[in-house]
Amino acid sequence: MTTEVFITAVGRDRPGVIAGLTGALAGLDANLEDTSMTTLGGRFAMVLVVAVPEGTSTDVVAAALAEPAAALHVDVSVHPADPSDAADDERGERWTVSIHGADHPGIVHGVTQGLSELGANVVDMRTRVVGPPDRQVYAMTLEVSVPATTSAETLTARLDEVAAALGVECSLHPVDTDIL
Repeated sequence: MTTEVFITAVGRDRPGVIAGLTGALAGLDANLEDTSMTTLGGRFAMVLVVAVPEGTSTDVVAAALAEPAAALHVDVSVHPADPSDAADDERGERWTVSIHGADHPGIVHGVTQGLSELGANVVDMRTRVVGPPDRQVYAMTLEVSVPATTSAETLTARLDEVAAALGVECSLHPVDTDIL
């Protein structure tokens, strides 16, 4: 029997961060079930849902992570994971939304607001500013879960409206379920 815990870690990116933290978790016989790890602006960030043996408290997990976290200069937070908190995003149809255009404030808000008005839930999002300083382009890729009651045509029409208002280009594709 296992219990799930939710872990976040943020710190300066360097080799060995993942190995150090996951080594401590392996020492607890913990299993990484759902993870997201990335670098942003030279900082490393990871979010994990981890199954730990029944009876292993969040305090025990935090204590196991304390030494490697300190050595790696990473801030770690451990919380109980409540399965009832899970969003209903598994029930909707998955789409990938790609946005690109001249960089300016408000792009993320405009796109996510338009999606939320349709009941779409953003389950993953990546953004980057690319290109030379005089011609920077904002690129954003989202994976969204859209309610079954929202047609692809409705989703496309709403995103076209949002893209026109923001002065960006938008494309929409069904998620390939064979790709992580």
